[in-house]
Amino acid sequence: MSSISNPGLVRAIGRWSLAALVINSVIGSGIFGLPSLIAGLLGWLSPLAYLLAAIGNGVIMACFAELASRFHAAGGVYLYAREALGQFAGIQIGWMSWLVRITSAAANANLFAIYLAQFWPRAQEPMLRAGVLGALLGFLALVNYRGVRSGTNVSNFFTLGKLAPLAIFLVGGTIFVLWRHPTAPPLPTTATSAQWVEAVLLLAFAYGGYDGAMMPLGEAKNPRRDAPFALFTAMVVLFVIYAGVQVLVLKMLPNPAGSQRPLADAARVFMGGPGAVLMGVGALVSIYGYLSANVLNTPRLTFALAERGDFPRFFAWLHPRYRTPYVSIVAFVALVWVLAVLGNFRWNALLSAVTRLFTYGSACLALMVLRRTQSEAPPFRLPAGDLFAALGLAFCVGLMTRMGRAELLIVVATSVIALVNWLWARKTKTVVLT
Repeated sequence: MSSISNPGLVRAIGRWSLAALVINSVIGSGIFGLPSLIAGLLGWLSPLAYLLAAIGNGVIMACFAELASRFHAAGGVYLYAREALGQFAGIQIGWMSWLVRITSAAANANLFAIYLAQFWPRAQEPMLRAGVLGALLGFLALVNYRGVRSGTNVSNFFTLGKLAPLAIFLVGGTIFVLWRHPTAPPLPTTATSAQWVEAVLLLAFAYGGYDGAMMPLGEAKNPRRDAPFALFTAMVVLFVIYAGVQVLVLKMLPNPAGSQRPLADAARVFMGGPGAVLMGVGALVSIYGYLSANVLNTPRLTFALAERGDFPRFFAWLHPRYRTPYVSIVAFVALVWVLAVLGNFRWNALLSAVTRLFTYGSACLALMVLRRTQSEAPPFRLPAGDLFAALGLAFCVGLMTRMGRAELLIVVATSVIALVNWLWARKTKTVVLT
């Protein structure tokens, strides 16, 4: 069992803070835009797609729960792959995971500027957009630079901030539907297999991100006990929110598939203009909260890579006062800013969605291996774990078959970079702590 964990790191993330971090790492902008897309694909059957995607991601999340209980160091899926499959596979998955987190954060930064333009149209001007994103990301970098406790507190704040408007929407919308019984719009009740696959693909992306919350476990108070609790608690909360929002949007909008801002339009039905504004602000808070979670999570990945000699050593440097991996924090924020300024939402989201499948599949495979190579029983042992891992791996492979040539080229390019990294790591012959 890997026990690498720099004694300089501060274990400050408690059980509920870790659960909040998982939720904050998953809920971003998708909940504010996906209901209309899923309604267009599946109509009245669309809530069932949320259940299917929850089951598919829940299977993988269950694998993460056992994996996380086997370790107490930083690194997440990179750590699991390296321990189970070796250094080469670990570096490959480390790069894939890093690319997922950078591009996903950049995509959400792009969307933040788009939503902000509803209140301040000049936010879309190139220079102002770059400056606004730089200031917002810079603030998060400063907060996390000054300590994991401050970064955790900010993540907790934004988790509550994004859940509050969603809770108002769910409670108020449910009361309105039960009281007024609005006329349901005509929607299709059948869909093709291709539409079902596309819908589950979209929702698999919407449910993703929990792997990022496993990266800073080197700073969790009791990661082996708290990680399974946080993951399962988060999945229940996520399914209730996602499915509930979808049902209300279907009930309240005359053309849910044609709405660009379905939550804002639905909120306008039962709360008027203030409701639409609340959802617009809620989208901004949700996206910024997602960014805050990623600035807390992802630098611990490059820290873990450097700690084991798989990345340049300076990525593992800790600030002498705040005990944070400050080089990794600054590098991550800088890369997110560059991709957000130079790229767009579609491009960044595409990169994130494709590589995510490989990291999740590697976690399922790692669980199968570690169950046979580690003699010590983990604090949480998943019943029928091999079956869960096999199902999770099949789920990932099935979605991978939907990749096109552009997506495949991205994966190959990332793999080549990781290969060069592995050759460098072998050549340097860095002493690995054990």
